[in-house]
Amino acid sequence: MFNLDRKKVLITGSTGYLGSELAYGVAKYGAHIYVNSRSLSNCEDIVAKIRLAGGLASVACFDVTNEDEVAEFSGSIDCLDVLVNNAYTGSGGTIEIADSTNYLSSYKASVIASAYLVKSFLPHFRQAVLKNGYASVINVASMYGMVSPDKRIYNSPQGTNPPFYGAAKAALIQWTKYAACEFAREKIRVNSISPGPFPSTFVQKDNPQLVEKIISKVPMDRIGVPNELVGAVVFLASSASSYVTGINLPVDGGWTAW
Repeated sequence: MFNLDRKKVLITGSTGYLGSELAYGVAKYGAHIYVNSRSLSNCEDIVAKIRLAGGLASVACFDVTNEDEVAEFSGSIDCLDVLVNNAYTGSGGTIEIADSTNYLSSYKASVIASAYLVKSFLPHFRQAVLKNGYASVINVASMYGMVSPDKRIYNSPQGTNPPFYGAAKAALIQWTKYAACEFAREKIRVNSISPGPFPSTFVQKDNPQLVEKIISKVPMDRIGVPNELVGAVVFLASSASSYVTGINLPVDGGWTAW
């Protein structure tokens, strides 16, 4: 049920902290991974590592916020079984110090990019349905699309998880439901996952006090390890979730449960 043998899977932002682990992990289930980043060298590095481990991977170097680049890549392939909208870029902040460009860029990188990618790949998804019986879109949202961060755990406004991030991720969760309902009859499933506390290795090394504060808010009493997102993505990408669409699946150690 969890077999992704030779399924074509595009993971956007798949050279970063979480994205690279998704690429490695999903490849182990037999999928052919399109590794995406704006950096060609970063894409080539991840592709080489996947191939070295015996997996299948190709470079997909384009900017998800550039519609021309998305269209060019879409025109270069003939089928796509699974799209994982993982790419995001942004900074920290609060309502007081944020400006309109922060909100616009965050929304563009998440909701607008995801919407345009889905629209561009619709012919490929429909081809996948004819070939395999389904296609799957997985949007990577966040626990902060569900709840607000506790400002007390951050040391500065600039280092605070920002409102434009949470607002964009909340919008992505809702957009997921719209898309799920629109394409359900075509057997194109659309779901989202909401990662919880997965602080990068950089944060873990440079700000251990913040990590300890984060851990104190997690029922499972620890932060997440990047490969712990793989199971959720494989489930939603495979036929194991054949009757699942329109959900948001938290992977947060229980953060949003209390």
